Amino acid sequence: QVQLVESGGGLVQTGGSLRLSCAASGRTFSRHYMGWFRQAPGKEREFVARINWSGDRPYYADSVKGRFTISRDNAKNTMYLQMNSLKPEDTAVYYCAAANTRYSGSSSSEYQYWGQGTQVTVSS
Repeated sequence: QVQLVESGGGLVQTGGSLRLSCAASGRTFSRHYMGWFRQAPGKEREFVARINWSGDRPYYADSVKGRFTISRDNAKNTMYLQMNSLKPEDTAVYYCAAANTRYSGSSSSEYQYWGQGTQVTVSS
């Protein structure tokens, strides 16, 4: 069982930056493939980024590639999402997720554990 808690969301202007954190409970964090998803009002939850257990294989949605950076610190049981050059269309609730495997894909159905979400709002 893994419990996830996101933090770092907030209100930022277009072009600004935010860093989200996802703190995980338990001693098995390094065994879990991790990902970030987001959900805007009236839209389905969508994939943002994912990362393998060792942190050396990140993967991004085309919409955030070159602007967002996913990383993890297994010693601290924490995953991060550095978001730069933010746009109004990045406004959403951001969720971190963990899979019960060391590799997973971009579908939300592949992740078993979810945080409660943190709101990111980008003003124009």
